[in-house]
Amino acid sequence: MKIGEHELKLIKRVDLPWWNAMIISIISVIVALILFSLVFVHSGVNPLTGFKEIFQFAFLNRNGLPLTINRSIFIFLCTCAFIIPYRAGLWNIGMAGQLYAGALGAFGVMYLFGAKGDPNLYIAPGIGIPLMMIGAMFAGGAIGGIAGFLRGRFNVNEIVTTMMLNSIGFWFISYMVKEGGPFMNPVGRSESFDLPLSVRAPLVFGTPFTIIVALLLAILLYWVFAKTRIGYKIKSYGLNPLAAKYSGINPQVIPVLVFVLGGMIAGLAAYHYFGAMPGVFKIARNYAEFGDLSFYGIICGLIAQGNPLAAIPVSLLFGGLTNGGRFAQGKLQMGFGVDYALLGVMMITMVVLQFFYRYKIVWIKPEKEISDVGIIR
Repeated sequence: MKIGEHELKLIKRVDLPWWNAMIISIISVIVALILFSLVFVHSGVNPLTGFKEIFQFAFLNRNGLPLTINRSIFIFLCTCAFIIPYRAGLWNIGMAGQLYAGALGAFGVMYLFGAKGDPNLYIAPGIGIPLMMIGAMFAGGAIGGIAGFLRGRFNVNEIVTTMMLNSIGFWFISYMVKEGGPFMNPVGRSESFDLPLSVRAPLVFGTPFTIIVALLLAILLYWVFAKTRIGYKIKSYGLNPLAAKYSGINPQVIPVLVFVLGGMIAGLAAYHYFGAMPGVFKIARNYAEFGDLSFYGIICGLIAQGNPLAAIPVSLLFGGLTNGGRFAQGKLQMGFGVDYALLGVMMITMVVLQFFYRYKIVWIKPEKEISDVGIIR
């Protein structure tokens, strides 16, 4: 496009420095907040007051900050469950189904220990907690592995498969915890039995120990993709499956591997929220809400460009907005769904502005004409 004597051109980026990606993300957040201001104005609320309530409760309030951290751990684990297949060029839309399976796997372990209806049953924490985590990861990985196998062996679209598995997982967990189900709470309906006191997760500065697990996982995944052979194979498959096949990478193994690993991490997210969160310690009645919340992992993974370290601050932001938005909704007497609307605007804006992750606009000056007059001596 020409503007006067100058011309604007769209050029595809060869690489994107981290600081450049950070600037684009910050601009995306600012644009989203400006757009969402219209919602506050429509509700008769000063936008500055609304944003102050959201961010103050989410990140400065002594009651709100722990909720934000706990929610952020969950979203981050779901993001990692998305990132691993994403680096292989595959889309894990099935974190919800893997999450439900992971919750059943964790509580299934306690059920076998005879924990149903007996919160005072003693189970050694050093045995019970690791077994719950293993059970959750095994169940989530098994569900993820189904999608990976169908993709690798029969080239079945993984988006369709994982969405179908989400529905299966939802109705299965519904059967297990509702009235008459084997995991039903003896004193309540539509939720599981409470975990025994002895296997309730230890806290680190008031936060479940899973925060350490999440941070170590981020470092591990970054190292795997940056330094290891298997990480190179996953990335190569994602860039060009056909070329990867000719270079000796098994095209049937990679989809199974990444979906099993993604499912295991989604299962770990289920353990965190239902097995380690203070005040929960059961598959709560609103388990469907956390299935929906897992989809934020997709957006965080896209914004972070598949980088697990970059996903940490993005997950923290989204965790804060979900909690702060819900708090502001009640305090300012706004309509239901303020938190969902805010995150929706944020997601759309960030995804749209991701365009500038791949392209840049350059201002080209016109070349000066050089007259060839020659020089006579």
